[in-house]
Formats: sequence, C-alpha cells, structure tokens
Amino acid sequence: QVQLVESGGRLVQAGDSLRLSCAASIDHFNLYAMGWLRQPPGKEREFVAVISRSGDSTSYSDSVKGRFTISRDNAKNTVYLQMNSLKPEDTAIYYCAARPLSLSTTPASFTSWGQGTQVTVSS
Repeated sequence: QVQLVESGGRLVQAGDSLRLSCAASIDHFNLYAMGWLRQPPGKEREFVAVISRSGDSTSYSDSVKGRFTISRDNAKNTVYLQMNSLKPEDTAIYYCAARPLSLSTTPASFTSWGQGTQVTVSS
C-alpha cells in the first residue's frame, strides 16, 4: 500500500519561493519514479515535474522549467519541489504521485496520489 502526504503549500506573493515536500509510506521507495502534478482552478490536472528512481534524471513542463527543481531523498522516502520566481499562474493544488520504475510525464500513468497541497500566488 502506498501513502503519499504533501506539505508546504501556502499563500505567497509573486516572485517568492516555496518548497513542497512529499513523505511516502511505501515499500521499496527507490523502485518508484516520483512526480509532482498540479490542478489549477477550473482546469485539468497537469504534469509539473518527475524524477527517476535514483534521482539522476528529471523532466519538467515548459511552464516551470528553469524555475522549479524536483529532488528526492531515498533514505528519507521524501520527494521535494523547490519553486522559485512564483507567478500567479502557478496557483493550483499540487499533488505528489508515484509510478513504478520508469519516468513518465503523463498524469494518467501515475498509480498512487497524495491528497494535494494548495499553493496560491498573489500578484
């Protein structure tokens, strides 16, 4: 059974930085690629970032590339999303998600999801 718990979301101003964390209760955490996805108000869930099992490979959506950084600590079963230069359009519920083995940027390919954490960026 996989349990993912996100934290760190809050109200910030444009230009601020924020770090999200996701604590995973999961056997063999290092066998899962981990991702962050988000759902803006009134829109569908979209891919943000993904990191490989070992952490040596990452992929980002064009909208966050250069501003966001995904990382993981396999010893702590935790994945992070460092968000810099936040914009109002980054406002969304951010979800942590896991999928076995390989990377994917397709939201539907992730098999386990957290409950989400709200990030609101004011202008």
